[in-house]
Amino acid sequence: MASEGDRRSDPEVAERRSRLLGRPGFQAEGARGVAIALLSTAVFVTVVLVAITQSAGWPEVHRTFFDWGDISGSFPEIARAFALNVKIFLVCEVFILVLALVIAVLRSLPGPVFFPLRALAVIYTDLARGVPTILVIALLGFGAPALQLTGVPRSRVFWAGLGLILVYSGYVAEVYRAGIESVHPSQEAAARSLGLSRFQALRRVILPQAIRRVIPPLLNDFIGLQKDTALVGTLGVIEAFNQSQIDTNATFTYGSYLAAAALFVAITIPLARLTDWLIARDRRRRQAAGGFA
Repeated sequence: MASEGDRRSDPEVAERRSRLLGRPGFQAEGARGVAIALLSTAVFVTVVLVAITQSAGWPEVHRTFFDWGDISGSFPEIARAFALNVKIFLVCEVFILVLALVIAVLRSLPGPVFFPLRALAVIYTDLARGVPTILVIALLGFGAPALQLTGVPRSRVFWAGLGLILVYSGYVAEVYRAGIESVHPSQEAAARSLGLSRFQALRRVILPQAIRRVIPPLLNDFIGLQKDTALVGTLGVIEAFNQSQIDTNATFTYGSYLAAAALFVAITIPLARLTDWLIARDRRRRQAAGGFA
């Protein structure tokens, strides 16, 4: 009898499945399902909007949150402050990618001789993921400059960025480690049999496959990092969120918060859609590989 894999890869079976899915009945059913989903979503959104706008407190909420004059008036200053968020994000991400990869490689080293390095990597990732980001930024931003050591930077932006690097390196290192462990041991064995050293096998065979597999979760971490750049405002740095607070304190309205939120959304949504596209592409690639296995 043919195995399940043979039946899946049989061209005749694939052709019958294609004809079945291409039948007008299936296409009509799919279109009807999409139409029902869109209609139900529109009805739900309409009900929610009506309930909100007809509530007793809506006029005051509209005045304090959705006044277009407040939003448009505060937007230029917030946009200029948001440029700092973007700079912090871009600079930190470069260091995070490198430091996290080093930590993941150290944690993946085999043999008892590397146990101290593995233990240090485990301790680092546990602390980085265990301590809230805002506490790390506050401890570094207020503590390190207070030491007044010669040659040590006193810039609050520097220490806030360092805090983000230290925290997110722990998260990204675990993503890298998952990718490394997903590569089958036979890959390394084959590389070693060809005469490559352990380091060469890691650099030329294992890491390229591991990094390619973890690109989607890495992008998810990028999204989180972009949002967490707002935490640097706890040190008094004038970034987008801090600037929106200044405007709010001056006007006693909250339209500036919406302006800041719109800028963050303008960055995070494209990254989220790119992540979804990469995940879908990877899924299709795996399904195609499985179909021809």
